[in-house]
Amino acid sequence: MIKPAQFYDALLAAGVDFFTGVPDSLLKNICAYITDHAENGRHIIAANEGGAMGLAIGSYLSTSKVPLVYMQNSGLGNIVNPLLSLVDPAVYGIPTLLMIGWRGEPGVKDEPQHIKQGAITPDLLDAMSVPYFIIDSDSCVQELLLEAVASAKANNGAVALLIRKGSFDAYNIIEKPAVNFNLSREQAIAAVIEQLDDDDIVVATTGMASRELFEYRANNKQGHQRDFLTVGGMGHASQIALGIAAQQTNRRVVCIDGDGAALMHLGALAINGMSGLNNFYHVVINNGAHDSVGGQPTVGFDVNLPAVAEAVGYTASTSEGALADDVKSFLAAEGPVMIEIKVDKGARADLGRPTVSPSENKANFMQFLN
Repeated sequence: MIKPAQFYDALLAAGVDFFTGVPDSLLKNICAYITDHAENGRHIIAANEGGAMGLAIGSYLSTSKVPLVYMQNSGLGNIVNPLLSLVDPAVYGIPTLLMIGWRGEPGVKDEPQHIKQGAITPDLLDAMSVPYFIIDSDSCVQELLLEAVASAKANNGAVALLIRKGSFDAYNIIEKPAVNFNLSREQAIAAVIEQLDDDDIVVATTGMASRELFEYRANNKQGHQRDFLTVGGMGHASQIALGIAAQQTNRRVVCIDGDGAALMHLGALAINGMSGLNNFYHVVINNGAHDSVGGQPTVGFDVNLPAVAEAVGYTASTSEGALADDVKSFLAAEGPVMIEIKVDKGARADLGRPTVSPSENKANFMQFLN
């Protein structure tokens, strides 16, 4: 496997010293290394991939150096606009290196939400005229990165590094002193679900939250028809929930969200808050991390999410410890309403995955709605 230190040093040798993006599980080891070793101001974890492209453009304009933008291939959709309308050689011509985790590569077992994206990732890059290099555990990274950077400069555009699963050797991020809330995300989800009525509707964000909700239902033999699991499309769960709330006005709709997902498309809060839908309930479980893809930090603990929500029309609060009472008050309020629940990082090592396919989830959920 490629040692993250070797890859990072090869990037520096090729003249790449500004890094930005959204973490991905296939890239977690190299992203963790960058987090620990990049100089101040030379690494910014972005809210979403489109924003990362903007950061990269700004860095290039200031330094004339090729920047690196990292992402999961599911994030390609978020970069299409800045990539084609700004970075492309036909417009400003910004040499950029894209490091893309290839989830769902054909022939490699992966989750359902990655299969289509993985199959067409090379075609998407071809359609956007983005040359790409495939990197695996046997790649000679020093020569390959020099060639990729030279290509980006020669073409005045983006060049992609398509990273296969298992390419990078392990690296554990240097953990900052943890804030201990004595509460896990799984416990927070249970505290919310326990107080819902049988007719209430739940939309859960992508990653660990959906998996933990699924296991809660399975362990309590409750069935899964009340829950829509947003297994992909990070950042869009609250808008899915709002769309349901607009049609199911006589039922309570509860979105279980994460800090990283809420921050990814923060403008959704304004739409939710100004909707006037009194049946919309937004739970943001905040652990200050992209927990499902390696635990890299978000700015969740650095910003006041309830204050932001209040400013755009929500009634919002943070649970201060009496979680059961806080959830009860939250659910008794008139929406749009938000509760932020701060929790510890991490999940159970033996946490399972949904055993119901997305198509089955959709059919059962729609039957429950109607």
